Amino acid sequence: MPRRRGKAKDRDGVFVRKDRPGKFFGSWTDASGRRRKRKLAASTLQQAQDLLAAERTRADELRTKGFTAATKDSFDSILPRYLKHQKPRLTQRSLERTEGIVRKLRTVFGEMPLGGIRRADIEEYVTERAGEVQAGSVLKELNVLKHILGRAVQWELLPFNPALKIEAPRAPAGRLRYLQPTELRAVLAECPDWLRPIVGLAAFTAIRRGEILGLRWINVDMIGRRLMLSQTKNGEGRIVHLNQLAAQVIESQWRKNAKTTDRVFPLADEWTADNVSKGFAAVCRRLQLEDVSFHTLRHTAASWMRMQGADIHTVAQLLGHKDLRMAMRYQHLSPEFLGAAVGRLDAVFGEPKQLEATTEQINVPPSPQRPRTEKAQQSPTPRVAVGY
Repeated sequence: MPRRRGKAKDRDGVFVRKDRPGKFFGSWTDASGRRRKRKLAASTLQQAQDLLAAERTRADELRTKGFTAATKDSFDSILPRYLKHQKPRLTQRSLERTEGIVRKLRTVFGEMPLGGIRRADIEEYVTERAGEVQAGSVLKELNVLKHILGRAVQWELLPFNPALKIEAPRAPAGRLRYLQPTELRAVLAECPDWLRPIVGLAAFTAIRRGEILGLRWINVDMIGRRLMLSQTKNGEGRIVHLNQLAAQVIESQWRKNAKTTDRVFPLADEWTADNVSKGFAAVCRRLQLEDVSFHTLRHTAASWMRMQGADIHTVAQLLGHKDLRMAMRYQHLSPEFLGAAVGRLDAVFGEPKQLEATTEQINVPPSPQRPRTEKAQQSPTPRVAVGY
């Protein structure tokens, strides 16, 4: 006979309920250690026992494979743990950006059970955000969400990551904006005294705004004419070589009795990231320059290096790009590189004079519609036209 309901410790097995006569129920411990109860699709006790045995076998297999059932905790509950995990792994600026994205995600998913977040919920969020912000912002938010849920899997709070393989909308290719030399001269002339050296250093070296403002004299090697950045946006150090114009900018900021730990651009009221960007934008508005931001100066330096013959690998290294695809946007700015690549075929097929001599030897058959005349027989063999 099936066991009737009794104390909790005795409820593991097949049982019947007084309010559901003739129905069999099963109680067992699942892979996560929680007790499960449900009605069994059985008409006899033996069938019910077989079904319960199958559930127990499945639970044992899942425990062996390391299966983790989804937690009932909310999405909001794991965010402090996630930020604590990220803090020693990110720069301060990157951590602040991540915290801002987490605050946005909390408004949407915060009260949802972590195990109740479905792929459809995430896709709906991505679609709605694509209509509100730029595609790049959607991609950053989706990547943080994927990482949060991925950590939840690692912490054995989820059996799988529902955000995997969800794609963010593609950003439009857009136009690569960089300043012409005449535009850059006009910008430098229009800049106030405090902003001019910052703009000049960005345009002459392609280093980022935050890297400039964080630069200290200990990072400056004027003998070797280079800047040694200890930590950049991607978390790694980088050496920035100085041309003559960039070296003049650094020398102009030297102050007597400056310490090695002092900033090259001291933290005055003007020299903040926000003020630098706003000041540069104001200069561009006065000059009626469109589609220009402070980051355009980085594109300007990279574009002109490429147009002056620097190969794409060198440009990527100077910019601090780990992925060569980031620097490929400047590839078309060197019109010589395609011509030089095609020109290498000359070494394979021979010099143009040799090729012309070869075509002299080609026998062209006469046209079947026109019989050969005596004059045609005496004429030289026509050449095959070859374009160069």
